[in-house]
Amino acid sequence: MKTLVLGLGNPILTDDGVGFQVVRDLKPRIERDDVKVEESSLGGLSLLDLITGFDKVILVDAIQTVGGEPGKIYRLEPGDFDATMHAASPHDVNFATALEFGRKVDLPMPSEIVILAIEVEDVTTFSEECTPKVMAAVPECVAMILREVDGSPSH
Repeated sequence: MKTLVLGLGNPILTDDGVGFQVVRDLKPRIERDDVKVEESSLGGLSLLDLITGFDKVILVDAIQTVGGEPGKIYRLEPGDFDATMHAASPHDVNFATALEFGRKVDLPMPSEIVILAIEVEDVTTFSEECTPKVMAAVPECVAMILREVDGSPSH
């Protein structure tokens, strides 16, 4: 099974770079030819270029929820975002909308997509360092990805 682990975010906006931090910590621990580990600041339809052709994709990104505990890790799937689908313009589509588009135009889409979203605290301060609670979640997220890659998901 060809797998992509993709860390998303902005590495110079404090906790928004947590996806990058996770994949940077993960990369030396993955010694398999069937797993590719990448990072990207792209979103919307641009993500399709990165995920097509893989059987499984594991996305790692920051999330902010009302009253969320910084450092908490959520395991989500694309269906969790169906209610948020929109297309105000092709430059402003969310991930669920991009996936639907990819399926409609018959791109070789992954059969399995897992989203590991880490609750963040600060995504507005310019810094390449995550806040302490968010940084403390990185090793657990790496462990979750290793379990996902080995076929034993952690719910």
